[in-house]
Amino acid sequence: MATFPRGCSPAVRLCQKLNRLKTLDDDMMATSLKRCLSTLDLTLLGVGGMVGSGLYVLTGTVAKDMVGPAVIVSFIFAGFASLLAAFCYAEFGARIPKTGSAYMFTYVSVGEIWAFLIGWNVILENMIGGAAVARAWSGYLDSIFNHSIQNFTETHIMQWNVPFLAHYPDLLAAGILIVASFFISFGVKVSSYLNHIFSVISMAVIIFILVFGFMLAEPANWSAKEGGFAPFGLSGILAGSATCFYAFVGFDVIASSSEEAKNPQKAVPIATAISLGLAAAAYILVSTVLTLMVPWHSLDPNSALADAFFRRGYSWAGIIVAIGSICAMNTVLLCNLFSLPRIVYAMADDGLFFSFFARVNPVTKVPVNAILVFGILMSTMALIFDLEALVQFLSIGTLLAYTFVAASVIVLRFQPDRISSKGTASTSPNPNSETSPAPTESQTIREDSGELKQYESFSDKLQLVERQVSSEKRGPGQLKAYWEPYLGKLLGDCEPGEVVAFCVLTLIVSSVSLCIVLEFGTNQLQLPIWSFSMLLVIFILAYVLSLTLIWLHEPQSKSKTFQVPLVPLTPAASILINVFLMMKLSYLTWIRFTVWIVVGLFVYFGYGIWHSKEGKRELQPEDMAARYVVLPSGSLVETVQPVQPEGQMDTSAHDFSSHTASTAEENAGKR
Repeated sequence: MATFPRGCSPAVRLCQKLNRLKTLDDDMMATSLKRCLSTLDLTLLGVGGMVGSGLYVLTGTVAKDMVGPAVIVSFIFAGFASLLAAFCYAEFGARIPKTGSAYMFTYVSVGEIWAFLIGWNVILENMIGGAAVARAWSGYLDSIFNHSIQNFTETHIMQWNVPFLAHYPDLLAAGILIVASFFISFGVKVSSYLNHIFSVISMAVIIFILVFGFMLAEPANWSAKEGGFAPFGLSGILAGSATCFYAFVGFDVIASSSEEAKNPQKAVPIATAISLGLAAAAYILVSTVLTLMVPWHSLDPNSALADAFFRRGYSWAGIIVAIGSICAMNTVLLCNLFSLPRIVYAMADDGLFFSFFARVNPVTKVPVNAILVFGILMSTMALIFDLEALVQFLSIGTLLAYTFVAASVIVLRFQPDRISSKGTASTSPNPNSETSPAPTESQTIREDSGELKQYESFSDKLQLVERQVSSEKRGPGQLKAYWEPYLGKLLGDCEPGEVVAFCVLTLIVSSVSLCIVLEFGTNQLQLPIWSFSMLLVIFILAYVLSLTLIWLHEPQSKSKTFQVPLVPLTPAASILINVFLMMKLSYLTWIRFTVWIVVGLFVYFGYGIWHSKEGKRELQPEDMAARYVVLPSGSLVETVQPVQPEGQMDTSAHDFSSHTASTAEENAGKR
């Protein structure tokens, strides 16, 4: 928590405000929401968020236009990249079982302004994602009825020709979002039951596709006569992997639901692993079946699976596939409408967004205001915007959130435990884990001194008491003892975790620079070979050196909850992959992203920074002063008294001395 000395300049105080961290409560299982979700519920939410329209549309598009049958390899690469990000989300979801997902994780470890911007972008991503899926759902259903819904709307209702807008208002897409929002507002169990129904139907259809599809498989479709297994080569496989990566976007709904899970410490990591494994298996196997049933170059990108069965003469199977695709899109809609209000609720509950959205219905235990308002906004977007225009906004906010969550894992792993207002380590994830009790007036700490000593803060006393212990065992964020003789003079004076935080910043900067050189160096920037090679070497060395310096510091001890393996290597690899994928996005996407960030900054500086609960918490210590007195016997006694004006200092000092003397007599009598 940031504190503001009187001598600080306004600019320094502003920086401290922008980078203040969220202080978590002692009991992180306490919530105004309802903890009722099991591991199965979370798993099906994750599967529903990932296995949707991408399975029925994306596989055919990537196979025909980018990769060919090697789309299988692209999905394997994309699944591995998603696994790195999922590890990071699983650790935070188990360690900090609070709703808010990437926003909450960033707030706890990086800072307030960064958390707000991440949450602000995730809100837009979920709104656009839900509207785009509703548009795809409407179009898919309309195609089954030979586009009669679209023709009726254009003929009898209205149509328009405006750039970035649809040719006609999609009443069906808007209607399904309104209906879904209505059901979700009834509570988390209703949402879970609906997701169960649609997920079971969707998975049953996927099993049908695999069994019947393999019966119709023809290995000749992978032969050289049809172009071979990888007609576009390695470059096509990598480009396809970048596109396939977005098929796995959606597992973060599990972390968003951790505040409503019965046992998030176990359920979140297990559900994340199982759902990601099921989704990856579904994408890989369905891609295999699809490219074996018909030649890859003859696929219909809009409805590849249904069209493949139609072309093989099984029209009834195509209808079953169409039903499965609609159910799969329903699960994605539910997941978007499920996670979006909870992110809004988390931001509003912290005071960074309008408090109207922080209200929880006392009966259903869900943020009804956020569900209904953002459900209506999402339906409005689906009503007027074209699907292609919506999809262009996607991806950048999600990749940015993945990057910050991966960075937060490194920062938090090498950060000393912060103490909350009640004295408990704020990063402790497990309500059953042992925590150091808060010092009270009756609590004592022994010291060998025989005279009365007074300390202004408890940390002053702890430094004396624990000096011998700290010399034997180094805390998190400090240089490992083995490297102290070599790097102690250079890094020994830094605060614990300070070098790691700087290295994480260097890691991100070097990743961005490296990806810019790789993506634009030879074409847009037209760098000569020597310059291109030199920049690559410099940024790779900076990346590796940052990783090495982080590894030379002590991490936190093993936790009872899930932890990302191979830190800092795993999160660093996730950062590099996410940044590389961000560089693949069009410049129009970056322009829209910049505009949305500017709007978010207006909201933050106009409302959030003034109503932040962490900002209000910082004012509380100014009202009370705590003094710690070491008695002649060696006992440490805490006294708390209100801060007095200067004119009353003498009186308060007299009262403090009287209280100290009486406390000493009481302790002597007890002994």
